[in-house]
Amino acid sequence: MTPEPQRLQYLEAMGLTAWASRYRLPNALPTQACEWEAAAPVAEVRRAPGERLHALLDEAVEAQVAAPRAAPAEPEPRHRPAAGRARALLGDLAPSDEPGATPEAVSPGPVRHRGEALRFTLQVACLDGRWLVLLPGEAPPGGVELRLLRHLLQAAGVVPEQMPAFEAFRWPQVEGLPVEAPLEEAREGLQAFLAGRQRRGWVPERLLVFGEDETLAKLLTLSEGHCPLLAMPAWQGPALGELAGSAEAKRVLWPQMAGWRDAWRAGREAD
Repeated sequence: MTPEPQRLQYLEAMGLTAWASRYRLPNALPTQACEWEAAAPVAEVRRAPGERLHALLDEAVEAQVAAPRAAPAEPEPRHRPAAGRARALLGDLAPSDEPGATPEAVSPGPVRHRGEALRFTLQVACLDGRWLVLLPGEAPPGGVELRLLRHLLQAAGVVPEQMPAFEAFRWPQVEGLPVEAPLEEAREGLQAFLAGRQRRGWVPERLLVFGEDETLAKLLTLSEGHCPLLAMPAWQGPALGELAGSAEAKRVLWPQMAGWRDAWRAGREAD
C-alpha cells in the first residue's frame, strides 16, 4: 500500500487537490491517520503541502514555548512531541537528531531504508494531445527554440492545429518525504503527471525528446525507438538550443525525421 504522503505527492503531480473529511458518517470506516494539513485558508496563497505542514509545525512549537508552564513536582516523562513525529515523517530529523532526544526517549519502530530522491525538471508539451514533447532542463524554451521546433515539425510534415505551450514538471513534487525506491517513485510521479493531463485531452501515442539528460535516461530507458515506461514509440535527438546554433546538426537531424509525416497522418486517420 502506498503511504499517505507519497499518495498525496502523486495527486499533486496529477494536479488534483486532496480533500480530507471532517465528519465520519454512520457505519463508515475511519480515515487512515496521517499527520498532514487538512486544508489551507482560502485567503492564503497556495503553497506546496510540505511547506504548509512545516509552517504549522513551527507555529505549534512556538505556541508551546510561549505558553507559561508551572514547574512540575517531579520530572516529566520523556516523549517525542507530535511535531517531532511529523518532522521525522518529512525526513527533517532522524530520531537521534531531535533536541533532547535519547535512546530511551524514542519508541522503537520499523526500520525503513531511506534513499535520495531523483531530482529532475522537464519542460513538457503535447502536440494536439497526441505527440508528447519533452525538453530536459529548468528553463522553458525561448522564442528562437520554439520557432525552430515549429519549422522542424513543418519540414517533417507534422503540422498540429496549434503549437502548445510548454509546462514544467519537477520531481520530487514535495520535499522531505522518505524515499524507498527513488527510480520507481520518480517513474510513478511522471506517469501520474501525464494521467492528470488526460483531462485536457492528452492521449499521447508517440514521444519526442530533444536533449540529453542522465537522470531522464534512467527514467525513460529508451531503446530501439521505444519507451517502455510510457509504452509508445520514442525518438531522441539534440537539444533545440544545439540545433539552433549548428547548421551541421540540422543536416544530421533531417534523415532521422524520416517517417514522421506518415506516422502523424496515420494517427490522425485512426482518430
